Amino acid sequence: MPDIHIRREHDLGLEAARTVAQRWMDDARDRLGMSCECVAGEAADTIRFERAGASGTVEVSAQCFELRARLGFLMGAFSERIEQEITRNLDELLARPG
Repeated sequence: MPDIHIRREHDLGLEAARTVAQRWMDDARDRLGMSCECVAGEAADTIRFERAGASGTVEVSAQCFELRARLGFLMGAFSERIEQEITRNLDELLARPG
């Protein structure tokens, strides 16, 4: 199964990063039908996401976002396009954190 790994450094701090992460989760639920769960930690949060054909995590810290996804067979055929869309979306969210 194809893997997607995207890491984005930022200087938002944890609270602003959590705001961006919440917007990412809302978008993933609304546009992509993802089931998302956030486990908050002291120094970082972990978002687990899943839907038919895809699952993964987003680690959210004061310094970076790190997304790791596993794609099923059918979605794997579109892995390059999916990775580009996720990257574009995350970059847009980080550019306007508030």
